[in-house]
Amino acid sequence: MITLLLFPLVLPWALPPLARRTVEMVRPEIALWTVTCATAALAVGVMACLGALVLPLVLAVPPVGALADLAQPLAAGPELLVLGISALAVGALTLAVVRALRRAVAEASRLRAAQTRVADLPEAGGLCVLNDPRPDAFALPGGLRRSDRIVVTSGMLHALKPAEREALLAHERAHLTARHHLFLSVAQLAGWCHPALTKVAPHVSFAVERAADEAAARHCNDRSLTAQAVGRAALAASSTARAAVNATLTPAATTGPVPARVRALLAPPPVRRLVPAVLVMALVCTAAGASSLGGAVWLHRGVEIAQGEHPSE
Repeated sequence: MITLLLFPLVLPWALPPLARRTVEMVRPEIALWTVTCATAALAVGVMACLGALVLPLVLAVPPVGALADLAQPLAAGPELLVLGISALAVGALTLAVVRALRRAVAEASRLRAAQTRVADLPEAGGLCVLNDPRPDAFALPGGLRRSDRIVVTSGMLHALKPAEREALLAHERAHLTARHHLFLSVAQLAGWCHPALTKVAPHVSFAVERAADEAAARHCNDRSLTAQAVGRAALAASSTARAAVNATLTPAATTGPVPARVRALLAPPPVRRLVPAVLVMALVCTAAGASSLGGAVWLHRGVEIAQGEHPSE
């Protein structure tokens, strides 16, 4: 039934509240992996189902049908309904691809601009100080040709006390060590595939910052100091307008819901590894996968019948 291919397109709407609950209750590192993997799995399911739903309309075109050796129309259900759904799938798939390409180009441009901005500046141990009175600090992934860097402006260094600077640098170093930009990339790409998954990206970003916060707190062995550094850095950065918007793939200690992060740092370290939301999230992904697979098998059998063959058992 064509419903099997429509079900995975609806399931992503269940993920945002589950992701929010997970990042609030589970240890940040585990929450980050769980939510990101669930987001990626649902995005793959969405694109696979859209691709499968496109087939009835494509195979209804005589030249394509002849090329596929179809002896009779693809029996996918009521013709008008199936062709209408297939046409919508073509539009959704085209929109997702075009949006992904445009935003990927824009994001890559911002990332290259940030890398070019500091390319000729000296660094010490991966730290690059930018002579700019506006407070800012972020982790800059280097890619294949450049090394990873922690970029901090002179304005941010002046705004923090020595101990707070150490906590801030530990936070940014944690971003690079854990390759947090890859998690952000997956969440962003998934969000371009489905509007519900767009709402999950902020939760992934929050989990990224919480994981870096906890790493900085362990490095400094002082949760209060880390909370103070995060709060002071965010206040300093918000006091002036930035000349340019940082790329999404350059995580910074000043991003995300800072008050919630500070409250978490002032509380005892998180220890919970599992909450019901994680189990429900796994169930949602399993249901999406099973439905996608069932729809693909059903569609494959329909193509075999249309080609005059006996469906494989």
